[in-house]
Amino acid sequence: MLINGKSVANIDMGLVVLVGVEQEDTEHDVDWLAKKISQLRIFSDERGLMNKALDEMDGDVLIISQFTLHASTKKGNRPSFIKAARPEHAIPLYELFCDRLSDYCGKPVKTGEFGAMMDINLTNNGPVTIIIDSKVRE
Repeated sequence: MLINGKSVANIDMGLVVLVGVEQEDTEHDVDWLAKKISQLRIFSDERGLMNKALDEMDGDVLIISQFTLHASTKKGNRPSFIKAARPEHAIPLYELFCDRLSDYCGKPVKTGEFGAMMDINLTNNGPVTIIIDSKVRE
């Protein structure tokens, strides 16, 4: 990941987690999401089945803040980001999420810079992209 042409974070095998914080999100959402991600069995086992978690693969995590995940495109052609939390609410929850996921994974996570324009190169194995919403738990 580059910010202003400078490399600030990279990982080899693991997860790239795009995190968007909504106005209604709480510490409870953060903890639930961090635990959920750390336990997801989404890596291939010896038979090629998605059956292994991050810790079984000794994988790393790169977390990127991404308020645009909360874009509403219901009306018109310009997305609305009204559900996305303002920085004074989002930054503490984003930082807490990084800390909690690090705790659950038992190793440091790497991050971008909240609110910065980042150039991200991603090689998606599969491709596998999973959307997890802390408000949808059933």
